[in-house]
Amino acid sequence: MTFANTSKSSGFTLTELAIVLVIVALLIGGLTVSLSASRDIANEKETQKQLALINEALLGFAAGQSRLPCPATAGSNGRETFCTNALPAACGAELYTVQPHGRCTDFFSAFVPAATLGLSPTDNQGFAIDAWGNRLRYAVSNNAAVLPTPFPNPFTTPSGMKTVWATDPTQLQPDLRVCNTAANIAANDCPAADLLANSAVAVVFSTGRNGSIAPTAANELANWTTSNDRVFVSATPSPSFDDLVIWIS
Repeated sequence: MTFANTSKSSGFTLTELAIVLVIVALLIGGLTVSLSASRDIANEKETQKQLALINEALLGFAAGQSRLPCPATAGSNGRETFCTNALPAACGAELYTVQPHGRCTDFFSAFVPAATLGLSPTDNQGFAIDAWGNRLRYAVSNNAAVLPTPFPNPFTTPSGMKTVWATDPTQLQPDLRVCNTAANIAANDCPAADLLANSAVAVVFSTGRNGSIAPTAANELANWTTSNDRVFVSATPSPSFDDLVIWIS
């Protein structure tokens, strides 16, 4: 009896393998995008919680000290910093102890003083960081709208707010501006139609996922360190704006 050998070898052609590889690559790419988006959403929520905690810490500090802390500069290891001299003299050497004149080294373009406020998490140099690992920024009003006055820097001078409130409350005029666009900013202000706050005493913000890269879009540039003025932007999130901004009015 004879038997016919009907077995037949089978396999994938090069074309079929190429198609499978393309499908796998697309699936992996889609999964990577999904994971990245989920991570950004989680980081945003975590950073918003951090900003809320910082807001509470600032209010608690103000209640206990009758002032707000100065921002922390790059070399301070997260401590607030003061000028050696009061106005109108030059700032002088940077000091890490509270000064009676309340003049901060940098009012508008520095960092949250995490060491002064007892905050965490921080980076290895003691600065408060957001969920992306970027340093959180902080600005405080120097009351320039009414300078010079008998009460310069009342918001950062020891018991300054208490003294001015008891003496002449009209001298308490915080002047940080928060606008919804940078398009119409001029002379440290923006039009009423763009204003979200025209009398903020403090602004705290995260520069978002892209915070380690110098921005090019106008809205983010308004919050960047080199702007060094009292105007900040809190705009609708977009590919060109991912800053998270809060303020104390």
